[in-house]
Amino acid sequence: MSKVVIIGAGLGGLTCGYILQKNGYDVTILEQGVQLGGCLQCFTRKGAKFETGMHFIGSAAQGQTMEKVMRYLGLSEDVKLSPLDTSAYNTVALEGEMFRFPNGREAFIEQMSSYFPAEREALIKYVRIVDRIASASSLGSLTSEQTERDMAANTEYRMLAMDHVLDTLFKDPLLKKVLAGDLPLYSAQMGKTPFSQHAFIMDFYNQSAFRVEGGSDSIAKSLVSSIERMGGRVLSKHKVVKIHCDDTKATGVETLQGEYFPADYVISTVHPNRLLEMLSTHLIRPAFRQRIQSIPQTAGGFALYVKFKPEQMPYMNTNLYAYSQGTPWNCETYTAEQWPKGFLYMHMCHQDKAQWAQSGVVLSYMSMDEVAPWKGTKVGRRGEDYELFKQEHALKLIQNVDKFQSGFSSSIDSFYTSTPLTYIDYTGTQDGSMYGVAQDITLGAAGRVPYRTKIPNLLLAGQNVNSHGMLGVIVSTIVTCSVLVDSETIYRQIIQTNE
Repeated sequence: MSKVVIIGAGLGGLTCGYILQKNGYDVTILEQGVQLGGCLQCFTRKGAKFETGMHFIGSAAQGQTMEKVMRYLGLSEDVKLSPLDTSAYNTVALEGEMFRFPNGREAFIEQMSSYFPAEREALIKYVRIVDRIASASSLGSLTSEQTERDMAANTEYRMLAMDHVLDTLFKDPLLKKVLAGDLPLYSAQMGKTPFSQHAFIMDFYNQSAFRVEGGSDSIAKSLVSSIERMGGRVLSKHKVVKIHCDDTKATGVETLQGEYFPADYVISTVHPNRLLEMLSTHLIRPAFRQRIQSIPQTAGGFALYVKFKPEQMPYMNTNLYAYSQGTPWNCETYTAEQWPKGFLYMHMCHQDKAQWAQSGVVLSYMSMDEVAPWKGTKVGRRGEDYELFKQEHALKLIQNVDKFQSGFSSSIDSFYTSTPLTYIDYTGTQDGSMYGVAQDITLGAAGRVPYRTKIPNLLLAGQNVNSHGMLGVIVSTIVTCSVLVDSETIYRQIIQTNE
């Protein structure tokens, strides 16, 4: 039985581990942190639970792609989903108006046409293009076979900037901004982010949208339990510091404690820059190192975690994207006076059909430059200046949310914060980026992280290889695992599980 060592126990590492263990490999997953799950981690303060990364998922209604995949991964019994408002899973606040995004293609066209009647035909064309791009996904069709039409759509819109396509389709400037209103989900940038990324995410959530009841850490716990039940190992507090190689391949990994794990295959799901720090071999050329290290990262973020007073804040069954500057674009660049230009506000789903919210999170962009004075310091030991910095930003963000959500500040019992430094501490991303490597059409292939390396048995998976979020990470999982298990076998297993 071939031994596979996986570095990182986030969604990418755990789903890779599940598929490979299921298909006859001997899997060991090594996680540097105390808590397993990566961005699936949750934490509790004063009895209130908070999400840190996976705030909601899409396409998980009966018969849809993610529901089938979750059933295959053994998540159906352990993970409970609570649907977001089907008439407004997302709400975008711009220029004094609230724009609701309903689930379903027809409902979406009707709702947006009610706001922008003159753009109805263009909206129909937009939805058709989104559908065409989404159909190019092998995960969507559960087969690796693609038509020439699918491939053409995927290639064409992967090379076109999101804002360029919106400019081509629509005349109304406000509509273009509304459709880009959820761009904090993927840290989109003008002239750089491919329209295909926007389309995949739009389709993913437009089909259906859910929060995970009780917290997305249930996904991690379920996967760990299944892997261990099948005979695999998932070990926390095991930081990999070196990947050992001979003249042709990787032979195993070494942890900070000096423990050695031999391997026939090594899969890294950590940030590629962290991976390069583990490698000192002639098999990885300096040009490859330089290219990977020069790829731009997505923006960093500031998070405000709020515990509400009992029965004070009605549960908000939508995600609110609000912009004080009148556009969702360029919120990642700001002066101290301008911050925050916008934010994403969500409630935690502690139970299905909740009447009152127990906790919520507000996310806004934050540059690594702002917290550079404390870089290299440890959690809880950054000093009073850092705590004051976070307090000032938290209060400023609270004031901004109050403008869009009445009674917000008066409903707060207590709050907690995180900065890009927190992302570095808990996920190891470069410069505290929220989603790791940025997709940038101006760089072409040079801006992409490969799933295979020059070390033949060293593979990469996770959000940096394809895209972030549950959909993006699972796509990367299947691509990576297909080196060891034919992709058609994986898709056939998914189909059989759902028969």
